[in-house]
Formats: sequence, C-alpha cells, structure tokens
Amino acid sequence: MTGIDLASVIREIGRGAEGARDLSRAEAQQLYGALLDGSVPDLEQGAIAIALRMKTETVDEMAGFLAAANERLPRLGRPSGAVRPIVIPSYNGARRSANLTPLLALLLQRFGVPVLVHGLGDDYGRVTSEHIFTAFGLPSSSSLQQAQLAIDEYRLAYLPLPLMSPALERQLALRSRLGLRNSAHSLVKMLDPFHGEALLLAAATHPDYITSMRSVLATGGAHALLLRGTEGEPFANPKRRPLIEHVHDGVSDVLFEAERDSLRTLPQLPETCDADATVAWMRRVLAGEAQLPAPIANQLACCLYACGRASDFNQAKALVALESNRLATV
Repeated sequence: MTGIDLASVIREIGRGAEGARDLSRAEAQQLYGALLDGSVPDLEQGAIAIALRMKTETVDEMAGFLAAANERLPRLGRPSGAVRPIVIPSYNGARRSANLTPLLALLLQRFGVPVLVHGLGDDYGRVTSEHIFTAFGLPSSSSLQQAQLAIDEYRLAYLPLPLMSPALERQLALRSRLGLRNSAHSLVKMLDPFHGEALLLAAATHPDYITSMRSVLATGGAHALLLRGTEGEPFANPKRRPLIEHVHDGVSDVLFEAERDSLRTLPQLPETCDADATVAWMRRVLAGEAQLPAPIANQLACCLYACGRASDFNQAKALVALESNRLATV
C-alpha cells in the first residue's frame, strides 16, 4: 500500500483544467515515489496520468516528481578532474531529419569530456541514438558497471533506460496503453545519475515546456544547457540555431540567441535519417571531409564552457574553431 489516499488525490487533481487542485512539491514527490515503487494499481495509475495531462503539471509538481525520480536513480561516479560529465537524454529519435545526438556526444568525447547518453532503443519507429551508436560500432552498456567503466576509460557510454530506471521505463510504456504521453516523458529529459555533479543537456519540444523546464531545473539547483530540441532530440537544429541557455545556481544565462534570419545556404546534411546514412555522414564530419553545421559548433562551445572544459566562453568558442580548422586541413 502507498500510505496515500489515492481516491482523494485523483478527485482533487482530476477536476479538469479549471477545477483541479495542484499538489504541493512534497505531495507530488510522495505520489510519484509511490508510482515508481509500484505501489499504485494500474487503474489508479491511468487515472493519475490522465488527470495530470488534463490539468497540466505545475513547476512544484514536476520538481517533486523529479526529486522522487532522482532519489531512486543509481549513482554514477564523476570521473576525476575539473570537468563535469555531460548527461545527454535521447528519447525522441528522428523521423524526418537525421538524429545528430550521437555526433555531439562523439565530438565532446574528442575534447576529453566524459559523456553519458541514455535513452530507449525503440521509439515508435523513429531512428534512435541507440540505433546510430550500434551502426557506428559503439554497443550499448549492458550494466551500470560497464557504463561507469566506459565513461572512466573512454569518456563515452550509452546506457539504456531499463538499466538505469526500470520504473521510469514502465511509466513511459503507459503511452502505448493510454495513447497519451505522461509526466515521465519530461522527467527522463532532466535526470542526473551523477546526482548534481553533471551538466545536463535538456531539450524541450515546445516553447511552453522551455519555460517550465527552466523553472524546474533552476529550482532543483541543476547545471544544464536548455534549448528547443530538434524533433525533441537535444542537439541544436543544424539549419537554424535555437536559443541556448545555461541554467546554473538558480539562474539562467543566454549563451546564444536564436537565429531569426533566413538561411543563405543550407548546411550539408545526411540525405536520409536512417542510421547508416547518418553514420556515414558523421564519419565524414569527424574526418574533416564534411563541415560541422555552425549551430552544432555553437552548441559544442556552450558545452565546453558550461562543463568546465574551457575557462570562459570565448576560450570555448576558440577551442571549437581550432578543432574545426584542424579537421579542415586533414
């Protein structure tokens, strides 16, 4: 049993957008903890998910849900050194344009930054980061211990969500039964298995979510880069850079403004979004045979600055420019 009067909670939050009562952060944390612990029956789980979807979650509710999720995550150790590891949640995949999340991770690894990518292998027929890493020859970690070893030794690991949080995987799976997304779809994009030691790449699919994610991350004291995702993936749109913010110490600084002008020339990108075409193009970029799109270069500089790889933002931009010039002469 949960120790929570579930009928009372559902009655309060299930009165629609106008009549529902919002939960306090403490109430939300207790409720979501019960959901993750498997203490809430299926019928009530569905009712809670639909009720929250109808009324929309508040910042306090999402902060409480995230606290419950993070306190149940296993702890990964921060590699030695001043650089923060970077956590890249990858849960949307590609259906129209190439998923370049793995490329961003590989570029960060090249700069010696420890990177953990986590996600799902299949997402409603989309091309996931797991597909692309596999095609690139980087298999998924088969355990938490293997992920830790890969981060420590090779500075890059891909960890499937079921190994990190089977409870959140079950929450995501409710979508196939209910036909709707639920709170877990936002929560997985804000998880920190390094428990405050990492820099998080947080991407939202809609401008309203940017506002709420900024508040949730700032309230929780997170270190994060926040941007509008590309088809929901946390890499900068290679055709037009989004606003990129650095959330830290309870505040948010704009590192790059969003581009508004029309493109004069289109960047060279993979012809299709399938894994093999994406990997072939990635290899060309990494070998200096194809140019890295400027928005992703800008995001890479933001990462190097925010994780401590560079001493200031100007140095971060210079490091990326030097690497781009080096590749161009290879």
